[in-house]
Amino acid sequence: MDEKELLLHYKHTGNLDTLGKLYSPYMSLLYGVCYKYLQDVEQSQDAVMQIFDELIDKLRIYEVDNFKSWLYVYARNYCLMQLRKAKQVTKVDIEENLYESELHMRADEEKKWDEQDFEKLESCMATLNEEQEQCIRMFYLEQRCYKEIADMTGYDLAKVKSYIQNGRRNLKICMEKK
Repeated sequence: MDEKELLLHYKHTGNLDTLGKLYSPYMSLLYGVCYKYLQDVEQSQDAVMQIFDELIDKLRIYEVDNFKSWLYVYARNYCLMQLRKAKQVTKVDIEENLYESELHMRADEEKKWDEQDFEKLESCMATLNEEQEQCIRMFYLEQRCYKEIADMTGYDLAKVKSYIQNGRRNLKICMEKK
């Protein structure tokens, strides 16, 4: 069977052997495309396999006239999406943050709170607006995450973060005044 016949046969039957026959001649081409964009051997090999997995569904939906061209564009778009996802991941230097955390822990250990500090905190909590106070209590005292607070209060996730940030700032200012 030629390429068009293989495509039609796969579209009607869903036979993975047919898809394999259609896909295998282009694996090295796809690897080259993926390597061009991803610049990593293992990621490129994984991409070639992931693209095959995605084709199982995609080729039964889309009408493909020129398989080679369509596959090239699909692989390029797949790689670009992988790069976009990788940019969204924030990388943190563990050593730097570990050192910073240890400094904060030592400072906290040295500074013990007494009854007056807790009374100041309670009186300052009362000065916060209702949303800030509620979010601060849930986040710090009940150890809830942003999403849980948003779900429980009905506030937008961005609003929850804002209420906590502003509430924390207002508490700090209030505590320093007293």
